[in-house]
Amino acid sequence: MSSIWNNRISISIFGEAQGPAIGITIDNLPPGEYIDADALNRFMMRRNTGTEKRENLVPHIMSGVYNDRTTGTPLCAFIKNIPEKHTPSDNIDRLARPGHADYTGAVRYRGFNDVRESGHFSEKLTAPLCFAGAVCGQILERRGIYTGAHIAQIHNIKDNPFDRVHITRDAVLSIRGKKFPVINDRKGWLMVEDIRRAAMVGESLGGVVECMAINVPAGIGSPIFDGLENNIAQLVFGIPGVRGLEFGAGFTSAKMVGSQNNDDFYIDEHGHIVTRTNNHGGILGGISSGMPIAIKAAFRPSPSIGKAQESVDHHSMTEQTVQPAVSPESCTVPGAVVCVEAAVNIAILSHMIDYPNFC
Repeated sequence: MSSIWNNRISISIFGEAQGPAIGITIDNLPPGEYIDADALNRFMMRRNTGTEKRENLVPHIMSGVYNDRTTGTPLCAFIKNIPEKHTPSDNIDRLARPGHADYTGAVRYRGFNDVRESGHFSEKLTAPLCFAGAVCGQILERRGIYTGAHIAQIHNIKDNPFDRVHITRDAVLSIRGKKFPVINDRKGWLMVEDIRRAAMVGESLGGVVECMAINVPAGIGSPIFDGLENNIAQLVFGIPGVRGLEFGAGFTSAKMVGSQNNDDFYIDEHGHIVTRTNNHGGILGGISSGMPIAIKAAFRPSPSIGKAQESVDHHSMTEQTVQPAVSPESCTVPGAVVCVEAAVNIAILSHMIDYPNFC
């Protein structure tokens, strides 16, 4: 399986949802970086944010850290899986559940893929990604670069947006301590109630995560195929359920004329070249402009719902009914907030390694 991302920093994710363990190997991290284990675990615990109860997946570092410092050699961490709590149905390996990768995975891997709780396609594999993002985030924050995200929307309910031009470090960090990661708590209550109502009728909801990175210096990235946008997109689309990605004004820019979309440059009171607006989302030509990097990721509703659905048995080629999910998920968006942060952290650090005097 192609579960390796290699761009200066290399990450390789391994394991299946019901295998003995899942984990990750991270290579080419700078040596001598202090890793705060408590902060790393707090970052990981944010996957449990929201209305769904997820497993407390604790990472165990096997190599690459000695005396709380990175050694420069591959950092390997594994997370022990909790044993299966229910007996899977007899036809799990041949029934194509709507919205899942059961059918496509079976075709791609000739029926040999592990299908238990979606195997390698499971959202549980975001835990190793979050581990890597937590490590990269600590290295970046030591250089004053901070990444933060919140739920911008669930179903038809929208949170207050980040300020793409004047966002502060405090605004980024304030979301992290919240049980439900929104800016406007009242909107958060409405979202929670909407999720609850959907769950009562066996439905699930999707939404949007907005993420911003501040203090990224100008000049990070490359044009064409190695742009900062390219790498962020690769990693964000590695999160299960992502169906769309915007930078800056995103699709709204298609409704603008050029003079509206262009961001005028000026020199601020500190002598820095900045822009008055940030429709470009902090990246021009694949290279950071020095403005906050701003993205939005759209997530589909969870396919694991509490309703029967129509499908096929792709072994016998007969139509079948898929019974309601044993553990339906009414909304995965709250837990995805930290996953988006993690992906952005990895992409930024991979380009920062080339930045003069970074290490």
